[in-house]
Amino acid sequence: MERIDISILGRDYSLACSPGEKDTLLAAVRYVDQRMLGVKGSGKVSSNERIAVMAAIQIAAELLAVRAPDGPLGNVALGDFKRRIDDINALLDQAFEPAAPGTAR
Repeated sequence: MERIDISILGRDYSLACSPGEKDTLLAAVRYVDQRMLGVKGSGKVSSNERIAVMAAIQIAAELLAVRAPDGPLGNVALGDFKRRIDDINALLDQAFEPAAPGTAR
């Protein structure tokens, strides 16, 4: 595990994560900080606790909006969709690759 120091809404925190998760975690920290700054900037909420709750609700609403609640893919995570699309794109790239001279395709 690796320790990283972050700042959200001007407060410093120390987090632990595996090296492979560091970039994703830092992106999440930036996103949460931006959302909290947006809530604070609206001027309607003043305490940090309420700002955090409002930002969490907004982020949860975004997450729920991208999930497919019904149908055959209702339980598939967004990361799985991306991985499947990447796999399909790789297969398509391979299928449409120009054949080497003198070989049939």
